[in-house]
Amino acid sequence: MTTEARIEWCRALLARPARFTGRTLRGEWHAIVVEPVRRLTRRGVSGLLLAFVAALGVIFFHAIAQHPLGAVWVTRLGGVRADLPLWLSLLRTPVSLYVPALDLPVWAGITQLFLAFAWAELALGRARTLAISYATTLAGTLTARVMIAMGPGWWGFGLPHAYGQVLDTGPSAAVVGLFTYLSVVERAPVVFTLTGGSMVWESVAVPNLAGREHLIAVASAIVLGLLHGRRARLQARLRSLLPVRDSGPTPTEPPVIPAPVPPRTVPAPASAERAQERSQDTAMTSLEC
Repeated sequence: MTTEARIEWCRALLARPARFTGRTLRGEWHAIVVEPVRRLTRRGVSGLLLAFVAALGVIFFHAIAQHPLGAVWVTRLGGVRADLPLWLSLLRTPVSLYVPALDLPVWAGITQLFLAFAWAELALGRARTLAISYATTLAGTLTARVMIAMGPGWWGFGLPHAYGQVLDTGPSAAVVGLFTYLSVVERAPVVFTLTGGSMVWESVAVPNLAGREHLIAVASAIVLGLLHGRRARLQARLRSLLPVRDSGPTPTEPPVIPAPVPPRTVPAPASAERAQERSQDTAMTSLEC
């Protein structure tokens, strides 16, 4: 093989991944920037309602928590811990999304919170955005309870019982879940790598309760993203797997016998009646004679 042929072969070999990378980045740019901007211009500021509510909610609870009495009420309304009863944790979980975490800066996380909810609301709608954010947060909270209940050990899956008294609040799990879900649905590998990679690095660098919950949120968002748009297929498969009940032969209805129709009497024509009257008249006259 000559030198020129080798150069052409190397160029052809490098052109394929370059074209693939270009198509991927162009598609991701269109999915995460171009299309949301188009929807925003079409819907207006009302398309960012959830983003504004989430950001203002975190700011509101952060301002209240700066006072002693306000901190008590914020803890009572949205403070979630693993040592609380399950029904109370489930009741406080929706409010805990707006309560800032203790070890994270509030103002630094508001930008990520606003972007996550804005992108999700424009791409998925309000109902699905709320469902995904709550589902990923709830998955992290419930899995953390299971880990704490198991205790230390279990090949690193369990957690010490002291973590049951740690306050578990903040919208970080919802933000991570929304970014991961959108990156799977919209096929955005760069966003997925940044989101999932940062969570893995956080759990390795700082092995705490929040890191575990973030990993669970990422895993649950991946599962939900893979199931996106396959609801009809799953329902068809489940119906095919369910046994079909044999109801037996359908009962046959007895034949309906029509009621007998009485014969109709046909009236005699008028000419026949007149002839009969004339014959009777002639007979009467002959008798009189």
